[in-house]
Amino acid sequence: MDRDLLTHLPIIVAVARRGGFAAAANELGMSASAVSHAVRLVEERLGQPLFARTTRSVALTEAGRSLIATIAPALQDIHERMERIRAIKGRPSGLLRINAARVCLPLAVTRVIAAMGERYPEVEVEIFSDERLTDIVSEGFDAGIRIGEMIAQDMVAVRLTPPFPSVVVASPDYIGRFGRPMALGDLSHHNCIGYRLIRSGGLYEWEFVEDGRDVAVAVQGQAIVTESHSAIELALAGVGLAYVFEPLVRSDIAAGRLIQVLVDHAVMEAGLFLYFPRRAELAPKLRAFIDTVRQVCRE
Repeated sequence: MDRDLLTHLPIIVAVARRGGFAAAANELGMSASAVSHAVRLVEERLGQPLFARTTRSVALTEAGRSLIATIAPALQDIHERMERIRAIKGRPSGLLRINAARVCLPLAVTRVIAAMGERYPEVEVEIFSDERLTDIVSEGFDAGIRIGEMIAQDMVAVRLTPPFPSVVVASPDYIGRFGRPMALGDLSHHNCIGYRLIRSGGLYEWEFVEDGRDVAVAVQGQAIVTESHSAIELALAGVGLAYVFEPLVRSDIAAGRLIQVLVDHAVMEAGLFLYFPRRAELAPKLRAFIDTVRQVCRE
């Protein structure tokens, strides 16, 4: 094997995973010109282009897709084996990349990361906040965090939180001005803070239970957001009704800053789970994170 070619293969994988030279350079701590040079060298040695370049995008060619399909799993396997060898005489170390929706941090992840810092200071945890349902394997993440029903069946899942309800809340000021909705049909007469779905671009329909059945209600209002924290801020400001996970507003409800409505119609969510490919849990850094999750989330 050409040694120059071998050392540049991780750069090829990074460009493919990140979808561009600049993004790969940032991830690898290199200059964009150095990344471009490495790609060009590999293409010259192989005698064919690996990437189709335009002024706006970088995409794999057929040859590039074939190469990535071969080398990416092999490089990941080498990386994991080296980490396990290093961990025999020392402690888990390295960068642990986790893909998670922003809402996951206050629900569970913040406590786990704080504990990781005390127990495994050599492990650097990077949380990539992402509202999409990302393919964690193809995007180069070690693990992901999502609601249970959103996880692919071929993944290993570790529970982070118990099940919790999704609730509708509003400020006392809003309730005083516009009244309290008593039935699902009343939502059509209220200012409901909507959610724009990142992937489809559509508006999320609020989910409830009525007469033992799951129902979805299309709502309307003067504000649309893409994540829960913005909806909570707007609800606290008296803008309208917000549909959120109950743990996020538990303290606000207890303090009287928000009032829960339509209590009997609240739907239960499966709870948050850490998930990863089956082989990935052998990596010491992920094993350390899993052990910390099980300890912290049991407290």
